[in-house]
Amino acid sequence: MHPPRAIGLDVGTSGVRGVLLDPDGGRRATASRALAPAGIRHDGPLHEHEPEHWWDALQGVLAELTDGLEGEPAAIAVDGTSGTLLCTDEQGHPLHPALMYDDRRAAPAVPRLARLAPPEAAVHSASSSAAKLLWLRGEHGLSGVRRVLHPADWLAGRLRGRYDRMDENNALKLGYDVVRRRWPEWLLCELGDETGLLPEVVPAGTPLGPVDPDLAANLGLNPASRVVAGTTDSIAGFLAAGVADTATGVTSLGSTLALKQLSPRPLFAPQLGVYSHRLGDRWLAGGASHSGGAVLQQFFDDADLERLGAALDPERDSGLDYLPLPGPGERFPVNDPDLPPRMEPRPTDDALFLQGLFEGIARIERDGYARLRELGAPALQRVVTLGGGARSAAWSRIRARILGVEVSMAADDEAAVGTARLARGTALAALQEPDPA
Repeated sequence: MHPPRAIGLDVGTSGVRGVLLDPDGGRRATASRALAPAGIRHDGPLHEHEPEHWWDALQGVLAELTDGLEGEPAAIAVDGTSGTLLCTDEQGHPLHPALMYDDRRAAPAVPRLARLAPPEAAVHSASSSAAKLLWLRGEHGLSGVRRVLHPADWLAGRLRGRYDRMDENNALKLGYDVVRRRWPEWLLCELGDETGLLPEVVPAGTPLGPVDPDLAANLGLNPASRVVAGTTDSIAGFLAAGVADTATGVTSLGSTLALKQLSPRPLFAPQLGVYSHRLGDRWLAGGASHSGGAVLQQFFDDADLERLGAALDPERDSGLDYLPLPGPGERFPVNDPDLPPRMEPRPTDDALFLQGLFEGIARIERDGYARLRELGAPALQRVVTLGGGARSAAWSRIRARILGVEVSMAADDEAAVGTARLARGTALAALQEPDPA
């Protein structure tokens, strides 16, 4: 039996993007909608989104993609930002704007979590959804709240008309024990009579049920279409890359530098921001540095990066010992909140300066994979790259020289594609095959 047609929906900070895959996995159609700026509030520690704006954009994307279904039913999955939290009533209506992943108002809840949760729990920062939940309870109370959800959970619930399930990738930062696959006792005891706010947690890729019939009629979907449990945006990007072996690292070169690697066992080093997600019967370990493209953009625009990248010599070391950070502080591969950036002296040659920055970020990447190896990850043999930085041929050659392994660009790095593969049931199936490494 062939996999169904599948729709993957990626809900980001600025818009919603969707991809429709044919039964053979080929891309049939894409669609996107920007989020209305009026629904976004970002000021200092505060970063909020109006959830209804996600829903409006998602409906627009779905309506456009249904033309490619030709009346056939589809499997639909949604990914969203990890750590973003919203509370709803019994009918799923949001009771406040969603607190985004980088909203920092929950910092006062972190000391309490340090006393409650074990060190390996993925909750020990203001960015966690657990910290946001405790902060909301302390500041505003939870009267009228019946569910606490993440964007992917809420939107999947909106598609079904039910809000009773959450995928375990998103649940990790709410305190879910992914090793024992249950809500932990410390969280249940802390919430007391309010434990009913926590949905049932299921593995990513679990069929959740049919699309709400009225919604299917409004959007032109076959009523036999079903909703599948989604994942976080970063894991969706990993699934899009199609890596299925433990010897290949996946580096995301966006505004920040994020590393992921499949591991036969879970790896946890919360003091470094290293956690592990379940993907089928495998584990995906990862960590993220503050370094990355945001540092480059402090000095150069995109045109400069392209022009100067063509002028540098990637095979010869610049001799510049830079630590490119956007400001003081680092979390991975070292944890030092006061670690200062080091980007001096600056040569008069801008191409040489850029090469020094490229090399400094590559050394952080090398040390990050070495740290994952120290924690128990398999030896690294190759790296696949996602994100805008993957398009720089000069940077890729510098990274290959410093990492000492082959570096290539992912064939596909679009999160919506990874989520569509999750909906088809093929993304996790690939991970169950024998590891070619």
